[in-house]
Amino acid sequence: MSAPHLIWFRNDLRLADQAAVVAAATAGPVVALFVLDDETPGAWRMGAAQRWWLHYSLAALAADLAARGGTLLLRRGPAGEVVPQVAAAIDAAGVHALRHYEPWAKAQDTAVAAMLGGRFKLHDGAFLAPPGTVQTGTGGRYRIFTPYWRRLLEQMPPARPLPEPALTFADTPVGDALDDWQLLPTKPDWATGFDVWTPGETGAADAVQRFLRVARHYDTGRNLPSKQGSSRLSPHLALGEISVNAVWHAVADAVPATEAEPYLRELGWRDFAANILDQFPDHGDVPGRAIFDRFGFRDDPLGFEAWAQGRTGYPIVDAGMRQLWATGWMHNRVRMIAASFLVKHLLVDWRIGERWFWDCLVDADLGANSLGWQWVMGSGVDSSPFNRVFAPVSQSAKFDAAGYIREWVPELARLGDGDIHAPWEAEPMMLRAAGVTLGRTYPRPIIGHAEGRARALAAYAKAAA
Repeated sequence: MSAPHLIWFRNDLRLADQAAVVAAATAGPVVALFVLDDETPGAWRMGAAQRWWLHYSLAALAADLAARGGTLLLRRGPAGEVVPQVAAAIDAAGVHALRHYEPWAKAQDTAVAAMLGGRFKLHDGAFLAPPGTVQTGTGGRYRIFTPYWRRLLEQMPPARPLPEPALTFADTPVGDALDDWQLLPTKPDWATGFDVWTPGETGAADAVQRFLRVARHYDTGRNLPSKQGSSRLSPHLALGEISVNAVWHAVADAVPATEAEPYLRELGWRDFAANILDQFPDHGDVPGRAIFDRFGFRDDPLGFEAWAQGRTGYPIVDAGMRQLWATGWMHNRVRMIAASFLVKHLLVDWRIGERWFWDCLVDADLGANSLGWQWVMGSGVDSSPFNRVFAPVSQSAKFDAAGYIREWVPELARLGDGDIHAPWEAEPMMLRAAGVTLGRTYPRPIIGHAEGRARALAAYAKAAA
C-alpha cells in the first residue's frame, strides 16, 4: 500500500464537498484526524455550547467514517505540534486541511507548515470566495458590505459541490476516547432545549430540506421570531457539516431568484465577516472606530446578570436570552434587540456581551460574532450608527413577537397581544386576570427606554467631544 495521506479536520466536519478529503482520497489511503486545541485560541477557546455540538458532530463523523471502513483519530493538544506528530507516526506523504481565517487557525497553519514544509497542503472550501479574492478595482480590500456583495456576486454562483469521494483507509494509531474530552454540559439548568438540534452531516442535509419548505418567504419570515422562518443552518455551517456552496445551490435551485436573493445575501454576510476578520484579526477585542476607545461604559454586574438571565423586564429581550440559554441559539432579529439593550440601554461593554454569546451559542463564529456586536455598537468598520437604539417594545410589536414571548416567558403567557410587549403598561385588572404581579412574578423594566436612550446618546456625545 502506498504512503497514507492525513486529513486534518477542523471546522469542516463533513465528507461531501470537502476539498481536503477529495485531495487526500485521490492521492492514496487516508487517516482522518481531529485535534481538540484549547491552547492556541487562547481566550477564544471554543465555548461551552459549541463544545456540546462538537461532541455530537464528531460522533456523527466517526460513525460516517466507520460505515466506510475507517476510523476518526482524536488527539488533544496544540495542533501545531499534534498534526506533525501524527504525520510522522504514520509516515504521511501529505497532510491536507481546509484553510480557515481565525487568528489561531493561521497560527496553527504556520506551525504545521514549519514542521512539514511542502507536505502540508491547504485547500479552499470554507467560503463562497476566500477572503482576499474579492477585491476593489484597484486591488484593495472591502470594508463595507454593500460594494463587497456586488463584487462577490460577479464571482457567483460558486462551484457546484463535489460529491463525496471513495475512501480507502490506512492503519490508524490509537487516539483519545471522545467521552474523555468531557465536552458535554454539566450545569443542570442549561442546554435543556438542545435536543432540537441534530449535529452532523446528515443533520445538516435534513436542515437544508426543512428550510427549503419556507425559503421563498425568508425575506419576511426571518424577522418574525414567532414563526419558523429562519434557516437554522448557522450551527451546521459554523462547524462545516455542510459546505456553503452546497447551501447556495440548494436554495438557488429550489427558489426563484428574487426570492432566493435575501438568503443568499446572508451567506454573503458570512463571507464578509471572514473578510473583515482576515483584515483585522483583533476584531473581537478592538473597536473599528477610534471614538469607542474612549467610550464611557458602565460597570454594571447586576444589569448584566439580569440581561443574561432574561430578567430585564422587557419581554422580547428576556425571551431571547432565555432561548439562548436553553437552546444555544437566538433568533437573529432578537439578537440585535438584545445586544442593543445591553450596550446602549445598560452601557455595558460590547465585549462582555460578545463573550457571553461566544460561550452560549452553538453557532459561535468569531468573524460573525464580532461583526454583529460591533455592528450593533456602532464601533465596527461597517456598522449601524450608534444613535440607532432599538426600542424593545416597538420592535416586539412590529415583528409580532407575542407567540415567541409566550413560549419563552411563560409567566406572561396569559396576557393579550396588546399587553404582552409592555406588561407594565397594562391595566391592573388585565395583569390580575393573567396572573402577573410585576416585581414578583415578572420584573419591572430595569431601566426605562427613554432614560436608557438619553444616557447612551450622552455617553456617545462625551466620547465624541
